[in-house]
Amino acid sequence: MARARTSCSICLGPVRFFNSEHAGMGDPCLICFALLSLAAMKLTCTLSIICLFLSPFGRVPALAGNSPASHSPEPRARDLGIPFDGTPGPFNAITDVAGVEVGFKTLIRGEGKLIVGNGPVRTGVTAIFPRGKSNSHSVFAGYFAGNGNGDMTGTHWIDESGLLETPILITNTGSVGVVRDAAVAWMVQHNHFGAFWYPVSAETADWPLNDIRGQHVTKQDALDALNSAASGPLQEGNVGGGTGMVCNGFKGGTGTSSRKLDAGAGGYTVGVLVQCNYGESNQLRVAGIPVAREMKLNPPCVERKLDPPVVDWDGTPAPVCAPGVATTADGIRAPEMGSIIVIVATDAPLTPDQLKRLARRVSVGLGRVGAIEGDESGDIFLAFSTANAGADEGNSAEPPFTTPNARVERAQSWKMDSLFTAVVQAVEESVINAVVAATTMAGADYWVVPAIPHDQLQDVLRKHGMLKP
Repeated sequence: MARARTSCSICLGPVRFFNSEHAGMGDPCLICFALLSLAAMKLTCTLSIICLFLSPFGRVPALAGNSPASHSPEPRARDLGIPFDGTPGPFNAITDVAGVEVGFKTLIRGEGKLIVGNGPVRTGVTAIFPRGKSNSHSVFAGYFAGNGNGDMTGTHWIDESGLLETPILITNTGSVGVVRDAAVAWMVQHNHFGAFWYPVSAETADWPLNDIRGQHVTKQDALDALNSAASGPLQEGNVGGGTGMVCNGFKGGTGTSSRKLDAGAGGYTVGVLVQCNYGESNQLRVAGIPVAREMKLNPPCVERKLDPPVVDWDGTPAPVCAPGVATTADGIRAPEMGSIIVIVATDAPLTPDQLKRLARRVSVGLGRVGAIEGDESGDIFLAFSTANAGADEGNSAEPPFTTPNARVERAQSWKMDSLFTAVVQAVEESVINAVVAATTMAGADYWVVPAIPHDQLQDVLRKHGMLKP
């Protein structure tokens, strides 16, 4: 091999390299390289130990970035042995409905005292394409509001025409507008036909973890979520629009599930995705059991105290969290303050009136986990069907307008019961998946919203004979 002589960029001494391609100023000698590597290893180890002790509950906050549709590293409800009715699809996700794609953009940055416009930021965007990014055909759709203290744009046209022509985006309350506008921009960029559209943009309020009034979600964030959409297993918990959400007194966020009907019921698939941000722990039912009532849980707490101190909803100063002590988020905001957005997808051939019926059954699924759809909650549900492609494009129809009338396939009413059952089951499991997958998060003003303690949850279910081996 050729040998070359040069100088070390650190000690400036002569050094020989085994290959002349590696020689040149700016390279260290082997001794300096070894010393640098050892120093880097020690620094990495030291930083890891520091992060472990400084971050809340040993968790290091993630940086802002895209979150593609990949399986969450956190456990799901079934992984803990929680029992559910029905048969899920292979992903147990909304993406089990063929063609549906989901993308996320998660924003986590800053810590400490809330300064509106600066942070801390705990938010994001979730994007859903009913037929995938590459297919612009409309779908039949229907929506329903269990309680209307919330927002979902585009529903007037869905109610009027029965059509959904755009992707669905879910974010925080203060960012509905910018996310909606980004959907229009994305459709223009991808040459969707039509002079205008009414994108569906929905929200839940990620207060108090996020600087919600600071409106930190940007057009590019929404575009990133749209562009990252894919099929397959999905992340859950602290991801996308669900990043800063609180669900049933614990850390919540994004959850998903699906059900596959048997051949006798048509073999159809129903998929559900929720952004869960409602309720308190004493309401929560898992396998029909009010599990939190039998757990040892302390009141809400903060990572560290501010001056003046942070107070909970009734004016009581929040204590500093004690290591190893399980808590709830009950009391950090008014009872029933929050919302849940639920998206239902199916490949069953349903018309808009039938899809509205499907959306109404979401309330039954929420009832199984203890929800009451309270006054201060925005509980808004949208169902769509990927069947009957090309039947009606609405405002996206292309000339010449001489196409013959569409032939629409519609399931008979007596087939709806199996679909109703699938919706109820998948909604129930989606909510529990959101709570189980979410991890403890510290946010604005050092508020800490805890993950549900998996060990106590399993103990309660085991006590009642409801934990699967």
